[in-house]
Amino acid sequence: MHNSIATSQQPFWRPLLSIFIGLSILTGLLYPLLVTGVATLLFPHQVQGSLLIRHGQVVGSDLIGQNFSEARYFWGRLSATSPMNYNASSSGGSNFGPLNPALISAVQGRITALKAADPGNQAQIPVDLVTASASGLDPDISLAAATYQVARVARARHLTPESVQQEIRTIEQGVWLGFLGEPRVNVLQLNLWLDTVAH
Repeated sequence: MHNSIATSQQPFWRPLLSIFIGLSILTGLLYPLLVTGVATLLFPHQVQGSLLIRHGQVVGSDLIGQNFSEARYFWGRLSATSPMNYNASSSGGSNFGPLNPALISAVQGRITALKAADPGNQAQIPVDLVTASASGLDPDISLAAATYQVARVARARHLTPESVQQEIRTIEQGVWLGFLGEPRVNVLQLNLWLDTVAH
């Protein structure tokens, strides 16, 4: 008489399913919760969207530009988003080449508006005041672009150019890690300051 050993074989899919469920819990649930929790503790302002709040009301974000066109405000970069300017749900540039008539027209239109707002300003217009960024949402301008507008804004607000220039230096953001990018100024922060000191 021969003894036979009965062997039970697990279905091939059972270990695969276990690995799938385990990795899903680890990478789809535990890891995102950990990262979100650490970020909330260390960077609460950024986690909430870098929102700027005045008198209990959200007035914007440090990360998204706004459309300012009055002479008493600093103007930011042009925006190529649609169907409206600075549309965060439609971030992107115009993708126009340097010889595209539409781009030339947009640049010329901004040059005309800048000169009309400050006819006596003979300084060269910084390029970031007449072109859009790749995202179409850029909230910052260069120091040169801010300085170009100081006289116009100071005159419209009945402030001294020196006081406006001092605020630019106060909120100026330097280069990242000491060598990446260039010094810049957040347009919304600067305009919010203007509204608190002069109307």
